[in-house]
Amino acid sequence: MSARAALTAGMAAGAAWSVPALAPIVPPVAAALRVPLRRPAAAGVALTFDDGPHPQGTPATLEVLAAACVRATFFLVGEQVRAFPALAAEIVAAGHAVAIHGDRHRNLLRVTPRGLADDLDRAAATIGEVTGRAPTLHRPPYGIYSYTGLALVRRRGWRPLLWSRWGRDWSTRETAQTITARLTRDLGAGDVLLLHDADWYSDPGSWRATVAALPRVLERIGAAGLPLDVAV
Repeated sequence: MSARAALTAGMAAGAAWSVPALAPIVPPVAAALRVPLRRPAAAGVALTFDDGPHPQGTPATLEVLAAACVRATFFLVGEQVRAFPALAAEIVAAGHAVAIHGDRHRNLLRVTPRGLADDLDRAAATIGEVTGRAPTLHRPPYGIYSYTGLALVRRRGWRPLLWSRWGRDWSTRETAQTITARLTRDLGAGDVLLLHDADWYSDPGSWRATVAALPRVLERIGAAGLPLDVAV
């Protein structure tokens, strides 16, 4: 094989390896990989939060949800659960569901198969021990799956779940108004909404706009006549 052919083959292999990363933004890729963006059979919408728990963002989020008497699903990071176990337990005590977002917040395309298996197992063990729940849903950091990641998740009997609407609330450029507008535009039954109750892996303080947007988001969901429940 010539050097040029080898380079071309290598580039093609690299592109193929990265295909699962397109799932959050290319629905046909998600469909081909059987990674849900929505819950087609659901009558309402599911509100989900990534990256927590967080000592400021999580309690503020829980307060808004409690005031509205609604439940959500929190995709937890193992290292943060170990740092703030009482907050993780509080999420469950408040009636919310917990799911796995990994033990460390890393791009799965950059993690070895053994390292990823260890990460998933440690996350599940930590979340299970602290919350008393055995999560069955998984969402990867950044929404980026690898082929290995999908295989390992399914081998453990978990279900992958991404999202159909997001607020892009990891950036402090966003406001409560822009988050609300983007997240609730053209809402429909089965939508899965993505927000963040933590800023560990995003712009510092970004959770504040999320919390400010949350009452408006809940109002718009109600105005659309859509029930709101956990994603499980």
